[in-house]
Amino acid sequence: MPDRLSARDLSGLVPDIAERDVGIPAQVFTTRASMPYEVRVCGAAPGLVTGGDGLAYHVAHGLDALAWADVVFIPGHRFPDRDDPSPAVVEALRAAHRRGARLAAISTGAFTLAATGLLDGRRATTHWHYTRALAAKHPRVRVDENVLFVDEGSVLTSAGAASGIDLCLHILRGDLGVAASNHAARRLVAAPYRSGGQAQYVPRSVPEPLGERFAATREWALRRLGEPLTLEALAEHAAVSPRTFSRRFVEDTGYTPMQWVMRARIDAARELLERSQLSVEQIATDVGLGTGANLRLHFRRILGTTPSEYRSTFTRGE
Repeated sequence: MPDRLSARDLSGLVPDIAERDVGIPAQVFTTRASMPYEVRVCGAAPGLVTGGDGLAYHVAHGLDALAWADVVFIPGHRFPDRDDPSPAVVEALRAAHRRGARLAAISTGAFTLAATGLLDGRRATTHWHYTRALAAKHPRVRVDENVLFVDEGSVLTSAGAASGIDLCLHILRGDLGVAASNHAARRLVAAPYRSGGQAQYVPRSVPEPLGERFAATREWALRRLGEPLTLEALAEHAAVSPRTFSRRFVEDTGYTPMQWVMRARIDAARELLERSQLSVEQIATDVGLGTGANLRLHFRRILGTTPSEYRSTFTRGE
């Protein structure tokens, strides 16, 4: 049973740290009689730190605390695709991992963890806004944009701030059991259990284009999702050969034309599920997926949930 835990703060070395990401593990694993943990906040050097949201807080320990921690939490920061951790941070994290510590990144803290190389060849996630940037910057990391958190044993990552709570409760549940995790969830007034595989519900499944070629064709396709859309039809509208269209489309979006069309249809289905009472079968027809079974198949593949569960989540309480 672990009896030491460090809430790891890199604010002195990576600018604009998200203060909430520092506070989440500190709240979940708070030092108290009922919890067999001791929480320490550390950074480049002890002292007062102003984070990315403008709030100031005191960092009590330096990097030497990593030689003591059993779990090291890495908070996110504001410009993860631009600002890199220093070599001192990278080496301190690697040394902690070699010693047997678990490294857990919250939100864009995944970029700092990825910089160590410890995520290479492994699944990881981060906030949906930065998943493509993480994949581009660290191509050996298997980025999963649809999950709340990923547990790869000694390295763990989570999506946004709220899923950082889910990750912390997951770690607590593994360390001390369900009762302790539920007790902490009640204290935080948080959901006691959300699986890591639950979708983080990005606003759009269709990616923002990396370039503006074929913008008119994409717009044309979005107005015709309920109709048959083939590679040949898209290429004809763009006035290029199917082979050229396919190659350049991937360069623009990161997806093949038909993958893009499928994600656009899933987005259209999501909107109908949120804003209408249409049946799943009718929605499948309206967005060009034919049958409810086909919609359910691709909905789960892309979003990790079912149309019914999605509708329940986004209409509850309205």
